[in-house]
Amino acid sequence: MKTFKEYNFLNDKIIKAIEDIGFKYPTPIQKKVIPFLLESEKDIIALAQTGTGKTAAFGLPIIQKINLEIRYAQALILCPTRELCLQITRDLLSFSKYILLIKIISLYGGVSIDNQIQLLKKSNHIIVGTPGRIIDLIRRNKLYLSNIKYLILDEADEMLNMGFKEELDSIILKLPKKRQSLLFSATMSKYMNVIAHSYLIEPKEIITGKRNICSDDVKHIYYIVSNSNKYLALKRIVDIHPEIYGIIFCRTRKNTKEIAESLIQDGYNTDAIYGDLSQAQRESVMNKFRKKKLQLLVATDVAARGIDVNDITHVINYNLPDENEIYVHRSGRTGRAGNSGISVCIIHSNEIKNLREFEKKIGKTFERTMIPSGKEICEKQFLYFIEKVKKVVVDEQSMIPFFPKIKKKLESFDKEELIKRFSWIEFNRFISSYKNSKDINIIFSSKSNSSLFYTKKLKKGSFLKSKKLKKGSFSKLFLNIGSKDNLTKLRLINLINQIVNKNSRINIGHIEILSNFSLFEVEKRYQNKILTGMSRINHFGRPLSIEIKN
Repeated sequence: MKTFKEYNFLNDKIIKAIEDIGFKYPTPIQKKVIPFLLESEKDIIALAQTGTGKTAAFGLPIIQKINLEIRYAQALILCPTRELCLQITRDLLSFSKYILLIKIISLYGGVSIDNQIQLLKKSNHIIVGTPGRIIDLIRRNKLYLSNIKYLILDEADEMLNMGFKEELDSIILKLPKKRQSLLFSATMSKYMNVIAHSYLIEPKEIITGKRNICSDDVKHIYYIVSNSNKYLALKRIVDIHPEIYGIIFCRTRKNTKEIAESLIQDGYNTDAIYGDLSQAQRESVMNKFRKKKLQLLVATDVAARGIDVNDITHVINYNLPDENEIYVHRSGRTGRAGNSGISVCIIHSNEIKNLREFEKKIGKTFERTMIPSGKEICEKQFLYFIEKVKKVVVDEQSMIPFFPKIKKKLESFDKEELIKRFSWIEFNRFISSYKNSKDINIIFSSKSNSSLFYTKKLKKGSFLKSKKLKKGSFSKLFLNIGSKDNLTKLRLINLINQIVNKNSRINIGHIEILSNFSLFEVEKRYQNKILTGMSRINHFGRPLSIEIKN
């Protein structure tokens, strides 16, 4: 694989700047776009998955093509949100840090327009802005675009989706007809053809990967719970991943605010971004998140545009989006820059159909996972704590003055008692929360030739563990899944109940759930029905194998 330097299409100052950032090898979209922009004046449409370096793909060649001797703006970059505007500006400043004369400014709403007017009185080479603020400055006769040579529309489909069509049209009218227009997006949405037809001239289409397809570095999983248990499920998902660093997507501002406030009250290191926040508040939250002073960020789709953090481990869809393009954008926040990530969907059973539509459209399989039990969470958190303790580097010199008194205070406790007490300090919240917790999964049976699951609630009294039947009245069955596959006695009973007619009163004998397999007893008269029914079931993609145990 050739490095940026070996490709020899960027000057030494830019190469030095991107090497400082840690960029060594160009991504597929960068390999195609950068040389094309440096050699051609033709318009382009560039499509690439989120997190593949689109900003560098257009930013690096534009920086190199800027004429520093000319004092007016030569490039205009339009994007849908303040967060994305600021992120692009930060990136361009990093790329050009050794080009001392270049001037790059950002123009966006939510802050004083007077300060931005003052910036426009000075020389500027590249302007990054949101449509609303740009058109405001044009109408005030403070911003002139007659000398723009390069127009970049980043996430242009989202700008139209947010209702900026009129502003975009007005801005385009102020630009010279002779210019190079560049359109960048992660998805080919319904708006792309409108944009291309309206603003571009015979564009060259550059695509890396498949259209509207998620990154291969992202695993897609889903949990099925009732609506009343959704928030409880969210907490359990977070708790089972002690090192989670993620974004929780909600559909509305109200929902975003409510979920964030609930998580904060429950002791989670969380904050939120949504439309009602001032720009100063939004920047404060985002700075804390980027610096990992926050573990979780709750956000709406619009507010999350521009979040460019490479090591996000999880994206959690608390509400499913309406369109697959939005899901692609959401899941693209994780699995970036060569890292792997997980996209989680918390859904109700009536949303399975929507999920299957997403599977078809984005070309990925969603794997169902069971909500962890309280015991599983406490065990995971405890082991995580132990690993942290093992890795602690003690500054013994600093401890010397205090150690004799500490030792004296603790000398009455033996080793086991100390472990219990220090562990309790760390784990009392989890143990208190989960000691009486119940299973909140919805259990499903399968239909032949289908990987989907459909639920019916357990009918009270459907199962009677009877001791009145003679021992010979039961068959002992072997099943190839166990506790490692998230099987519990209740889940096994539910599976049996779905296979046998719901009005039957089947008697179940002894159940033994082991690590890799399970043994259970059922009435002999239902033996063949259970053998046939279970053999047709896929347990999260794994075919069940069941046989009579002699």
